[in-house]
Amino acid sequence: QVQLMESGGGLVQPGGSLRLSCAASGATSSIECMGWFRQAPGKEREGVAAFGGSGTTHYADFAQGRFAISQDRSKNTLYLQMNSLQPEDTAMYFCAAHRNPFHCIHVVVTGRGELDYRGQGTQVTVSS
Repeated sequence: QVQLMESGGGLVQPGGSLRLSCAASGATSSIECMGWFRQAPGKEREGVAAFGGSGTTHYADFAQGRFAISQDRSKNTLYLQMNSLQPEDTAMYFCAAHRNPFHCIHVVVTGRGELDYRGQGTQVTVSS
């Protein structure tokens, strides 16, 4: 089993920045891709950004140019740097991982599919 633990959320003013972290533990050798997703109250899950198995990345349109996904494999940690945050970015952000290297990006692109592992999430609230 894999455990994912997010941190770094909080309250930020419009235009501000946050850096989210996701620490993976357990059977991490089974992970082939990871990504960030979000869900706001009353809305469906949205893919934010993801790494593919070859290290390729994909961003949702709303994240392009504002958010940056990165990872530190030595620490089994995934990051999401979020800049120029706006109220519409308010949501629960969670990281997820999958055993198929192509699946995380597929879920970000299509908005469909389940992921093998996901964390509990960290709340991001953008408000003045």
